[in-house]
Amino acid sequence: MDIHQTEEQQVEAIKGFWKENGNSLIAGTVIGFGLFIGYNFYQDNKLQQELTVSENYQKVIELAETDKNAYRTSGDAFIKDNADSSYSALTALALAKDAAGHKDWSQVEKYLNIAVEKSTDAGVKGIAQLRLAQVKIQLAQYDNALITLALPFPESFKASIEESKGDIYLKQDKVELARNAYQAALAVDGQATNSSLQMKLDNLAENVNLAN
Repeated sequence: MDIHQTEEQQVEAIKGFWKENGNSLIAGTVIGFGLFIGYNFYQDNKLQQELTVSENYQKVIELAETDKNAYRTSGDAFIKDNADSSYSALTALALAKDAAGHKDWSQVEKYLNIAVEKSTDAGVKGIAQLRLAQVKIQLAQYDNALITLALPFPESFKASIEESKGDIYLKQDKVELARNAYQAALAVDGQATNSSLQMKLDNLAENVNLAN
């Protein structure tokens, strides 16, 4: 086969391909380049939005030290305006702590439920769920507290969950269940790192001996 003929055929084939597809290739290149620019713009814009949300969150938290009423109002507004941001969960946790300070338990529950719902971080959600269970214990809603403690938690919360279960069972006069829960918590946490838990277990044993 003549090599020159083959090259001419390749050139003609390329010309024919370009004639049929050239416009779409150019359009594809332009669109691809435009998408690349658009993606970078989107990323930059997203980063700026996150920075703005972070700054606004900081402003809300700082109000806690200077103006409680403004802090609560601004906190509610921040949660409403930034419902899809992880900062809304952190704000709700902060407002729950504030409400607990003046024993407004209905508000505490409200904010902790918001934190559970809005959080995208397993650790933050675990903190909110554990505090919610402890509030339910405070309100003598023991069955509801146990339901909350049965929700998914990170493994690192196991000792706190078992200790909270022990507190519930003790209040329900379920001494054996309380002992088992405290022992399970201690097995995870260890006596050296949780003396208050060991004290609960010791007091439980002492009270049982006195009862007998």
